[in-house]
Amino acid sequence: MHRRFVLAALGLAAAFPALAQEAAAPLEPAPALAHVRLQTSEGDILLALEKDRAPVTTANFLRYVDQKRLDGTSFYRATRVAPGFGLIQGGARNDPRRALPPIAHEPTSKTGLTHADGTISMARAAPGSATGDFFITVGAMPTMDADPSQPGDNLGFAAFGRVEQGMDVVHRILDAPVSPTEGEGAMRGQMLASPVKIITARRVD
Repeated sequence: MHRRFVLAALGLAAAFPALAQEAAAPLEPAPALAHVRLQTSEGDILLALEKDRAPVTTANFLRYVDQKRLDGTSFYRATRVAPGFGLIQGGARNDPRRALPPIAHEPTSKTGLTHADGTISMARAAPGSATGDFFITVGAMPTMDADPSQPGDNLGFAAFGRVEQGMDVVHRILDAPVSPTEGEGAMRGQMLASPVKIITARRVD
């Protein structure tokens, strides 16, 4: 009996190092993020951008930030689908003095991101036409995600980060008055009567 107890104890002791090694196994590193602060006339918005999961789109946005191409631009569109639900759009507004060449489209089916509440994503016409205009969602918008099961242009929009601080500012912009006459096509009646100025856009890492 004593011998069996000792052997069992030795076996348990031998297992401890293996258990310790298993417990100490390194965790997968969290995806790398780049942080950008938008200083607006309504307050600051802190963005966390997905450098690993959406590298092309994030690098494009950071070029605009680093070259100060977003300084002095604005949030100019507020699409209110329902109270507290919609999106705000801002950026270079296709200004040829600010716009850089368009980038390849990174669909959510490739990045694994989704258009959850507070997602920042690139505005575009056709896939591969995005330059320096972006939008932020208020409320989850899965219809903005890529959906290969749908006909036609089913690539959705290129989500590349989220609002980490400042959703109260985003809500204020969404609720700001719009012009009933400005805007063309689907954007008519969605243009802010007084655009909200983006004073500066700076990295904060």
